[in-house]
Amino acid sequence: MTIEFMGYKPLENDWKFWLVVNPATWLIPTLIAVAVTAILIHVVAFSLEGQGWHAKAAPAAVEAAAPAAQ
Repeated sequence: MTIEFMGYKPLENDWKFWLVVNPATWLIPTLIAVAVTAILIHVVAFSLEGQGWHAKAAPAAVEAAAPAAQ
């Protein structure tokens, strides 16, 4: 079975990608960049007013919906 798209044969040529992007070189820096991005997103999200660290006590509706402790 031969797959061809606009004159390009991916099954025959895709291995060349790894000649440019060497996982032994770029895997750890990529994982570090993703981790730093995730941490920054969480810090910003938790820093928003009324969210995360600044959140007030649960709203009355949430407390009213909780089952009563006996």
